[in-house]
Amino acid sequence: MKPSLQLKLSQHLALTPQLQQSIRLLQLSTLELEQELEKYLQENPLLEREGDEYASPSPAAGQDAVAPGESETQPAEADVAVSTSSSDEESWLGDSDGDGTTYASSSGSFDDDDNDYQDVQAATTSLREHLSWQLGLMSLPARDRTLVQCLIDALDDDGYLTQSLEDLSESLPPELEIEPEELQIALRHLQHFDPTGVGARNAQECLALQLEALPADDTQVLALRIVRHHLDLLAGRDFLKLKKLAECDDEQLREAQFLIRSLNPRPGAKYAALDARYITPDVVVRKIRGQWVVNVNSDAYPRLRINSLYAQILSRQRGSGLAGQLQEARWLIKNVQQRFDTILRVAQSIVDRQRQFFDHGEVAMRPLVLREIADILGLHESTVSRVTTQKYMATPRGIFELKYFFGSHVATEAGGACSATAIRALIKQLVGAEDARKPLSDSQISELLGQQGIVVARRTIAKYRESLNIPPVKLRKAL
Repeated sequence: MKPSLQLKLSQHLALTPQLQQSIRLLQLSTLELEQELEKYLQENPLLEREGDEYASPSPAAGQDAVAPGESETQPAEADVAVSTSSSDEESWLGDSDGDGTTYASSSGSFDDDDNDYQDVQAATTSLREHLSWQLGLMSLPARDRTLVQCLIDALDDDGYLTQSLEDLSESLPPELEIEPEELQIALRHLQHFDPTGVGARNAQECLALQLEALPADDTQVLALRIVRHHLDLLAGRDFLKLKKLAECDDEQLREAQFLIRSLNPRPGAKYAALDARYITPDVVVRKIRGQWVVNVNSDAYPRLRINSLYAQILSRQRGSGLAGQLQEARWLIKNVQQRFDTILRVAQSIVDRQRQFFDHGEVAMRPLVLREIADILGLHESTVSRVTTQKYMATPRGIFELKYFFGSHVATEAGGACSATAIRALIKQLVGAEDARKPLSDSQISELLGQQGIVVARRTIAKYRESLNIPPVKLRKAL
């Protein structure tokens, strides 16, 4: 076969490096974005943060560096900075809208001029340190002191002794010849320490230790008898059987139940180290002249620019090896700005569609799907999905992930639709207003919603109730 040349035209989708970077930045959370930018700042000398105290000075006062091939009249990209779309007078820091709602930045400061303090984490005392300190105040023989310290080291974060005394005895060095009876004596010493209830083997013993430390009266005696012998009936709200076995009336049982509920089943929890996690919202919603307006949060918005000194060098040396890094820096600045522009557009569109939620709360949440926002903004559905994942919105009603405003729906008798979020809010309202002596069953809640035109099956009510951490009807019953 004779070789020949042929011309063939075809189309195919190609993702440029710039587009790949744009997609990657869009799907990152605020924390992940900061980590990504730090990597770029370390690798690319032409990229720097605006306002960096170590940033190089401009080539000349009032003038910007011009890269090769740029006109003097064209805005220099060395001065490009990522900025918010809101004006200074609409800044959300310390501002308030018509309803008196005030916002604060994640730093917790309302005065930029008074920032000379340092955040100092309060020193905390662990449970073991607190118990060991008390042990040091006791005059015990060295052997008993060692055994009590072994029990302290065996406690969990809630103050419970989860290992049996036999297992602990076997785990100690055999040459000590520790008997379980000795550990039992050491445990009695430990159970007299503060907080009361520490060293218990289970919740029943923990509550009993706390009741034994209270002054004795009729209520204390009844509560102690219930905890020791009928705690399962109290937990199951089987009040009829409980009154019969405890030989008490409604009022006496009510007082004993109140006393038991005032106890702390986790005495060591207050000494546990707290791992506080803070969310920096990407956008902030405020009501301005009767309209809900979305602004980008300046605390989450990184300000980047081209290093002016290196840009000046490049303008003089066209063959420098930094030309590629200059282009990468420009791409990054543009993609970061595009990321926040997209987030702002999607967030504003969500607020426009969910205006009733911001005015009236969860009960007014309307059904919304990703495709609806995508069609309004002319974006792909996958782009909206990336924008709404791990992106947060600060509102007068709290901080929500953008995904929160999307959800399934249930048909109504009028032919409309009600969102699952609104149904959960209605269930919470109905349960909150119910008679504690005759709580509403899932079937009754379904009937009440049906009277409002919302057709929801009983098993769906049960699913929504469990998602709200609302116990079943039997466990909500009170005397």
